[in-house]
Amino acid sequence: MQIVPLGQIELGRQIVDLLPRMRRFALVLTRSPDMADDLVQSSAARALERTAQWEDGTRLDHWLFRIIKTVWLNGRKAARLRQTECLDDHADSSATDGSAAMEAHMTLNEVRAAFARLPEDQQRALFLVSVEGYSYRQAAELLDVPLGTVISRLARGRVALAQRTTDNTDRIVVLRRNRS
Repeated sequence: MQIVPLGQIELGRQIVDLLPRMRRFALVLTRSPDMADDLVQSSAARALERTAQWEDGTRLDHWLFRIIKTVWLNGRKAARLRQTECLDDHADSSATDGSAAMEAHMTLNEVRAAFARLPEDQQRALFLVSVEGYSYRQAAELLDVPLGTVISRLARGRVALAQRTTDNTDRIVVLRRNRS
């Protein structure tokens, strides 16, 4: 019987607490609930196997998101080598009654569809900043790109989302630098 140090048990609990956020990030990367679940499982297993590599005092969520990104990129490279393609999951949401609920559902579907049509780099930046609440600098570190690149991707992604959703086209705000 192997004795697990108390610190590893606590780290494991913290990883479990972060599973919903890990799944949301995996959904952005994979665009498939089933593939996202597989990615989270593989990433959590890798994290638990390599708890000794996590440095105390660093943000656990950053470390886990980097693992998810690495596992996902490795999977994409392997799929390209095998010349396989990922299958899209067309899971349908359950219907609810009520005009407000239906309108909200339609708006959500419209935003999801617009988000899915964005380039992957813009999706990742928008997800990390707008959904997960990371600062621009933190998102840049997680994505391994310069801060200005994240800011640019966010701006382009937000404008594209606003343009692609019918009810929001009147709310597009484009910031321009004064050239004087």
